Amino acid sequence: MAAALPNRMPLGSLSYRSSELRGDDLRSDDPRRRLIVALDVSTAEAARAIVAAVGDSVFTYKVGMQLYTAEGPQMVRELVAAGRRVFLDLKYHDIPNTVGAAVAEAAKLGVSMLTVHAAGSGKMLRAAVEAAPASPNLMVLAVTVLTSLDANDLEKIGIRGSVEDSVVRLATIALANGCHGVVTSPREASTLRAELGDHFAIVTPGVRPAGGGVGDQVRVATPAEAIASGASHIVVGRPITEAPDPAAEARAILGQISR
Repeated sequence: MAAALPNRMPLGSLSYRSSELRGDDLRSDDPRRRLIVALDVSTAEAARAIVAAVGDSVFTYKVGMQLYTAEGPQMVRELVAAGRRVFLDLKYHDIPNTVGAAVAEAAKLGVSMLTVHAAGSGKMLRAAVEAAPASPNLMVLAVTVLTSLDANDLEKIGIRGSVEDSVVRLATIALANGCHGVVTSPREASTLRAELGDHFAIVTPGVRPAGGGVGDQVRVATPAEAIASGASHIVVGRPITEAPDPAAEARAILGQISR
């Protein structure tokens, strides 16, 4: 197991049964394959507390820019060593050589999913995909249009047309260059399935239980709506991590996406 951060409890010593069932051992129809919990916190200690509280209700966790910047790759190593799958959401967007090198390093960490920006061009996307051939379980996902943006935001930065048009265009480029899936809001998922098929993953942030607040998201949907629209995975953060009982909230969402 990877060494724990100094003065912190290692994930493997927490109370959930990490040695009994790994994320990769789940049945193909287990809804836990589809739910990703966002660890949008500033410390490894807070992240560990969330993982312990959620328990075996979830097996995939998103490590994004906040936690990665604060704690570095050690948190990723601990999650992987404890049998959890990691969605590394750093949204790489740079010249092809730089992105390819970053993806190669992410693959060494054992992450299961990572993000690049589709707007980085076909060359960059291809470099990202080609950087991880030795990791067949690593999904390279292209971010299309952030869920905090709407058509007015796109117009202000010089992108004409609807959000849906932009998502389809960027997804087409991503898939043509080997990406395994895309990240978009649930509102565009059904259009992507209709136009581009079922052979790729669609990961949808901006998912909120019915009646919950939307925060800084603009294009949102409930868990059930996201899955019905064609999402293969949903990302949920604060509704689970800030709930009085995170495990119960996660189970409630699993029930919604299983119907």
